[in-house]
Amino acid sequence: MVVQIALILAVVVQFIAFGITISLITKTRFNIAWISISVGFLLMALRRVMELIATFSSQAEQSTSHVSSWIAVVISIAMLLAAVYIRKIFLLLDHLQKLREKNETRLLSAVISTEEKERKHFAKELHDGLGPVLSAAKMALSAMDKKELGKFNSQIVTKTEHSINNAIVTTREISNHLNPQVLERYGIEKAINTFLKNIISKESPEFVLKSNMGELRFNHHFEVIIYRIACELINNTLKYANAKKAVLTIAATADVVHFQYEDDGIGFDQENTEWKGMGLTNIKSRVKSLNGTIDINSQPLHGVAVDIKFPQDKTQILTTQP
Repeated sequence: MVVQIALILAVVVQFIAFGITISLITKTRFNIAWISISVGFLLMALRRVMELIATFSSQAEQSTSHVSSWIAVVISIAMLLAAVYIRKIFLLLDHLQKLREKNETRLLSAVISTEEKERKHFAKELHDGLGPVLSAAKMALSAMDKKELGKFNSQIVTKTEHSINNAIVTTREISNHLNPQVLERYGIEKAINTFLKNIISKESPEFVLKSNMGELRFNHHFEVIIYRIACELINNTLKYANAKKAVLTIAATADVVHFQYEDDGIGFDQENTEWKGMGLTNIKSRVKSLNGTIDINSQPLHGVAVDIKFPQDKTQILTTQP
């Protein structure tokens, strides 16, 4: 009696499974897979029915054993077909995932490239547009005879000249930050060193740059990405870390470009959503745009360690500096 109840439950379950697989046939392009599975469940249900019948009569058991064996063979074939086509489904899903990641990388790269073009355009407008105007105003003031202006007006002119000088310096700094000329002419190592020299003061932590690149150069887009990442991390150390020392390491090999950054500051809790406001999301996007990998480790009072690896491929060819 227990066996009969179990067979009845098996028949019910397999008919339910058959109904589910039949309903999925119209929702996938791999109809053969689901048809094969449906046939398999249907035949398994019929086999259970025959076994159930056989439990009531030994004569029925003899007559159904041969048919049951052939049903088992057909079930095996159906399941094999289903397995083959299900494998194709997973291969297609893997292909779609890779295609999605590739398109996402291309989109990020295009966005960052467009951003850099706009930076370059704006920097050119500042340098070629506003720069000459400020220089002309400075020359006009310098040409004035301060002796004839009186002491009060002479002081005003002097202060105005000083303000214009500050404006010229500020314009040049903004232009260089938007489109660093040192990076274009001399490469990453020189550009980062120049950036550090411009921001370091007596209160700043000690920054150490280690590099094996020498005169090796990458294409401009690749160099800009690394430069922006380095600047973002340096600014984070200055603003948030309260560190005494930070070390940047850039190591280029035939296979990868390895970028590491460490400081001994106060660190941050990675579980806290506030850390995302430190520009690390932008850094991750830049890394992803070049198919790189990034690992960020930090704990409160234990500093920050950032490990980035970029693959060397045909878009990031090493060249020698002219």
